Amino acid sequence: MEAGNPLLDEFVLDLTGKERPRICFLPQASGDADHYLVRFYRAFDAERCIPSHVSLFRRLRAPRDPRSHLLDQDVIYVGGGSITSLIGVWRAHGIDRILRRAWERGIVMCGLSAGSLCWFEEGVSTFHGAPERVEGLGLLPWSNTVHYSSEPERREAYHQWLLDGMRPGYAADDGAAVHFVGADVAQVVASRGDARAYRVEAVGGRVVTTQLATRYLGDPKVRPIVPPAAVARTA
Repeated sequence: MEAGNPLLDEFVLDLTGKERPRICFLPQASGDADHYLVRFYRAFDAERCIPSHVSLFRRLRAPRDPRSHLLDQDVIYVGGGSITSLIGVWRAHGIDRILRRAWERGIVMCGLSAGSLCWFEEGVSTFHGAPERVEGLGLLPWSNTVHYSSEPERREAYHQWLLDGMRPGYAADDGAAVHFVGADVAQVVASRGDARAYRVEAVGGRVVTTQLATRYLGDPKVRPIVPPAAVARTA
């Protein structure tokens, strides 16, 4: 999302504890757009990791066996775009079931925008214009919205749906990432000094927003939670 700012990308790779982790990009939310693939391969240099992608719109570029390929990864990275198209295509090809298995195995799973919404039970999308209440894969039993501080209309719609019965959840500013282990928040990290994430819920007929403590990855004094192997390598 941030050209020239690799802090979150490096954090994701470090979570694997591997010297040269395997990372696979799923670009279905953008219809497997070529420009998005180019950005991914530029961001995830082959010297730092082993990048690949799975295409569902262009069979000549897709692995013959997406299941074995995805389950052999250290990181699965989902791009932004239309979450409605994303979930529909995944379900049609059985990718949703493969991703659940990957999550159960402990593979690091991440993404931005639609690539964040997709892991949750439900969320708020503005890809088609006005805010829409959308369903995700439900790996995380919460709601989610992104671009929280930069899109007031999305934020207001989220609050109203929480009051109407949407399950409580988490919101993130651009540049902030909520790191879950299982269904629980382990930490919040950010690639920008002012980016934050929030717990958002309806309590007693009003919306309560709680800002979560955030580790800014650009601060050399910050030590985010990573596996012991990664700590030894980066210390």
